[in-house]
Amino acid sequence: MKHDVASPEQLLVVTETAPSGLIGESWAPPFFLWGLLFILAGAAVYFGGVVFSVFRITFRLGLQAQIFNALLIWYSGMPVTFGIGLCAADLLLMFPKKRRIRRWVEGREGEDARNFRVTVVLTAYNDEESIAAAVLDFRKHPAVDRVVVVSNNSADRTMSRALEAGAQVVNETEPGYGRCVYRCYSEALKFEDANVIVLCEGDCTFRARDLDKFLAYLPHAELVNGSRIVEQLRALNTQLSTFMYYGNFFVGKLLEMKHLGRGTFTDVGTTYKCIRRDALQRLMPHLNPAINLEFNAHFLDVALENNVLTVECPITFHARVGESKGGNVDNRRATKVGMTMIRGITLGWKRSRQN
Repeated sequence: MKHDVASPEQLLVVTETAPSGLIGESWAPPFFLWGLLFILAGAAVYFGGVVFSVFRITFRLGLQAQIFNALLIWYSGMPVTFGIGLCAADLLLMFPKKRRIRRWVEGREGEDARNFRVTVVLTAYNDEESIAAAVLDFRKHPAVDRVVVVSNNSADRTMSRALEAGAQVVNETEPGYGRCVYRCYSEALKFEDANVIVLCEGDCTFRARDLDKFLAYLPHAELVNGSRIVEQLRALNTQLSTFMYYGNFFVGKLLEMKHLGRGTFTDVGTTYKCIRRDALQRLMPHLNPAINLEFNAHFLDVALENNVLTVECPITFHARVGESKGGNVDNRRATKVGMTMIRGITLGWKRSRQN
């Protein structure tokens, strides 16, 4: 007996779109993230109880201290138990529905990358040593129509060097990385032929050849986020220390747990990504340019909240040219930026936009 076999095109119709009304297409409480936070809180209380027990025994404290110590360790199990329950509820009851989101961009699975009209926007701050090389690298890529450099009040020859290299150059007078990125996107949207917008920075840590990877992923997504968390693709002497490398991975997993079922995320701090024009237009009213070095994590969080189909793409990461001025200056500054990212992801970002 001969069975009818669905064609690849018919299969795509089935898998591209999730049934309406499911949790995956609307907001759902991030029980898994909340559960993890309860577990971490309980573990912290337990660790505090262990430390106190050492202190109590060392200084031979009395019965009351012993009772307090026992209660501290005993009750540390309550948030852990509650957290495990939240995680289990999310995984067993909600996760199957959360996963039923779009897997492809409708009607775009067979897109020809030659039809992408790419505008590259580069952030720059006192990058005169690197900006010309970065501009030339992107300009010679066959998919790129133009390169726009947004200088954030650079005090050196960044703007003139970018102009000499053939970029269109504007200056964002308001200080802050978020302001600079928001201006980049605003400038890119002025070009009506730009259906793909690539964000990068002008310090030569990234390469234009990775655009081919982005464009290969784009038929499956609206936003492609570059990930530096592939050891074999990372140069030995980058500004991303081992501490920053794993810290960034940890924050990426927090974001993944918040939006469980919407994707796999390992790098929330990367400054190299591409987005479709229509998706960016939907996001712009929801972005807060007043957020500074944490803006990339904010951008991803907002994109996922607004059902922008997002995938990660492994990219090469190189030593920067010139001095670092961002969140990777040292581990202390990176920790501060990371903690602000964690607070934004778990407690919410500043919502007021100050343009």
